Amino acid sequence: MLVPFAVTLPLLLAGVLVLSGVSKLRAPGDLREWEELGVPRFLRRNALLRLHPWGELLLGIAVAVLGGWLGALAGTVATLLMLGYTVLVARAAARGGASCSCFGAPARVTGITVARNIWLTLLAAAAAGGAASTPLVGGPIAAGAGHLPWLVAAAIAVATTALVLWRAPQTPVPASAAGVPVVGEAASGSGDDALDYVRRRTPAVPVVLADGTEVNLRALAAKKPQLLLALSSVCEHCETIRDRRAQYRALLPEVDVRLLLVEPATSRWAEHEEPQSLHDVGDYVAASIEEWSTPSAVLLGADGLLAGGPVTGDVAVEAFIGDVYEALHGTRPPADPDATPATAG
Repeated sequence: MLVPFAVTLPLLLAGVLVLSGVSKLRAPGDLREWEELGVPRFLRRNALLRLHPWGELLLGIAVAVLGGWLGALAGTVATLLMLGYTVLVARAAARGGASCSCFGAPARVTGITVARNIWLTLLAAAAAGGAASTPLVGGPIAAGAGHLPWLVAAAIAVATTALVLWRAPQTPVPASAAGVPVVGEAASGSGDDALDYVRRRTPAVPVVLADGTEVNLRALAAKKPQLLLALSSVCEHCETIRDRRAQYRALLPEVDVRLLLVEPATSRWAEHEEPQSLHDVGDYVAASIEEWSTPSAVLLGADGLLAGGPVTGDVAVEAFIGDVYEALHGTRPPADPDATPATAG
């Protein structure tokens, strides 16, 4: 293989592995996400979850500094790893409703995710072949020492791509009448303390009610605040949230508590009685707000802005329901769901 490819391909693969490992260390996922992705049960262990990012880091370093048969071996292991990832995301994309913290922040698994992983698998296979032609000790880095212009050019390309794709923080939007209190916003204070929660516009995207009627999400929320529970019928942890939806509705009559599903209206979880479930097969809602896994919850204000969330995880959703209730009534919800709601005096 030509020296530029033998050097740059393994180093690009090493960079991807190191970036992935560091991102997972900064924002670790959880076993719920592995379950949604279809990771085999015997691999869903907390110890493996903690070791996973370190394994990617070590493999990335090995790909960068090992050549010859050792480099080929490291590249082969990386290829098998990428192939495994590709199989998981392809199955998850076919089912719908799954998210992946592949590079730290949770992102919905889509066809683009599958295409990316296929590309990375091909890159890993080519990198394994390239590493085999580099020195046993030092690998691609040693081979590239005499070809600095190529390395500099590759570094410029990577830096340019990173800067173009970097997502800038969102500008805070002042709160206004949402129809419900803004959950997460400081009640008083000045400076940064007064903008703990950054409000964003409710996406004006089409969603379908269980009866087949297409509605605009922002227009729906303008009629009455909406508390959306993003669930998936293939997510075990979503069962608990779904089973408690009647309790949530009794606690929060001020809002419409609706299931948000990326499954069609024929889903076994579809709700045809008001408040009907919302069906977002195109996954427009999460893509327009923030990529999340299931279960998640978000509160949409009647003023066209988000009033709380999104939060992810069954425990976080439960706490969020309590936060919304407290913001409305001045106290935490009663332990007995049938108890009379308390109000602030």
